[in-house]
Amino acid sequence: MPTPVLFVIACLIWGSTFWAITLQLGDVPPSVSVVYRFAIASAVLFAWCKLRGDSLRLSWRAQRWTILQGCATFGLSYICTYSSEQYLVSALVAVLFALMVFWNPILNRMILGTPLSWRTWVAGTISVVGVILLFWQSIGGAVRDILAGGQGHFLLGLTLALVATLASTVGNVLVVKVREHDANVLLTMAWGMLWGTLLVAGWVVATGQPFVLPPTARYWGGLLYLSLFGSVIAFACYFTLIDRLGSGKAVYIGVVTPVISVLLSIRLENFRPGVIECLGMLLCLASVAWALIAPAPAPAPALATAADIEPELELLKKAS
Repeated sequence: MPTPVLFVIACLIWGSTFWAITLQLGDVPPSVSVVYRFAIASAVLFAWCKLRGDSLRLSWRAQRWTILQGCATFGLSYICTYSSEQYLVSALVAVLFALMVFWNPILNRMILGTPLSWRTWVAGTISVVGVILLFWQSIGGAVRDILAGGQGHFLLGLTLALVATLASTVGNVLVVKVREHDANVLLTMAWGMLWGTLLVAGWVVATGQPFVLPPTARYWGGLLYLSLFGSVIAFACYFTLIDRLGSGKAVYIGVVTPVISVLLSIRLENFRPGVIECLGMLLCLASVAWALIAPAPAPAPALATAADIEPELELLKKAS
């Protein structure tokens, strides 16, 4: 599938998951919903791989990276995200996740040795400013509420959200390490989601949260959408993009996602953005376009072979 199509699919799906998550709130603890979501997604992926005739085993070299990547992406990140939204409005969490456009190149530099460019910093700065403007009214309301003493646990929520963004970024970088040992995107996703599910399930048990069965068709609809579309399809597109573009560019899906969410709110919830919000959307899209069309780094010069230097050797012999 073409790279632009994968990018658009991931953006559209994850942009709609904000609304789908609201279908699961109320009767079931959030962490339990995460367990259900990734347990279903992992089972679907394993079944898909089996139907394709793939072996479900991974080498230990691939599995050890998959464990780390799954626990970071599908475990720690989601635990912290859901927990942070108990103390922060979702708009603030979305703004903090936009910081991944900075975390990714920094960790890529630290772990993979990828050089940092001025274009990366400029595009990242523009995207973060755009997301802040996009949620300007919500952020202003949250700040006023904090100053009035209404959010006593603001710092805890802020810390949890920052940990979630860092965990997601670590997972993005580890995808590269996983792919070095196994090229099967669907199988490594299945194992990663399984390890993430086990981590979150352990957290649920440790904190004494009950495994409540979903009581309504509304909940089941949201759960199935998040499991099949928001997890299986979207993450398959995303991890494929990381393979093709690198995590530094693929992460800009997280900048477009809030824009899609706002556009859906205009359609489904009669949201009417002002001039500042529209400017924020334009900055977000412009930063993504600029980052994605960045020129590829120049290839390293090839080492000279014996055939390449043979004419020079002949000249040196004649000269001597």
